[in-house]
Amino acid sequence: MRPQSIELFEKVYLGAIGVGLVNTALSWGALAASVQNAGGSAAALGPRLMIGSIAIGLVISLLLWFFIARRPSNVAKWIYVVITAIGVFGVLSSLANPLAPRGVTMIGGFVATGLQVFAAWLLFRPDAVAWLESKGADGPGDPSTFD
Repeated sequence: MRPQSIELFEKVYLGAIGVGLVNTALSWGALAASVQNAGGSAAALGPRLMIGSIAIGLVISLLLWFFIARRPSNVAKWIYVVITAIGVFGVLSSLANPLAPRGVTMIGGFVATGLQVFAAWLLFRPDAVAWLESKGADGPGDPSTFD
């Protein structure tokens, strides 16, 4: 059985992905306009570029979820922590950018980032650390047990 911190990580992390997808859907028009304003090949690809970028980001997020919550990997944990830190920097720097989206989009970004930070914190709780370091073989979890 997986430790409580990992089970909560899974719920919070998947929730953050969901909030991010909803936020992307709500800001689709503004995103499309910024791609069109970029000009060049980005504008020519338009929606295909946006959908492809979202799909790649979603695949990476789901791979990280799998290799942290289901097949315990410290490498995946640290990749996630670094990506989360970069995301925090990005969200905070958007406060100083007058061209950054405001309103619901900004709130959604802060909520998703807050959930990601909380999920990352859960990975440093003692039960999660022990489980990840042992690759789920000993301690409070077993990677062969899929709930």
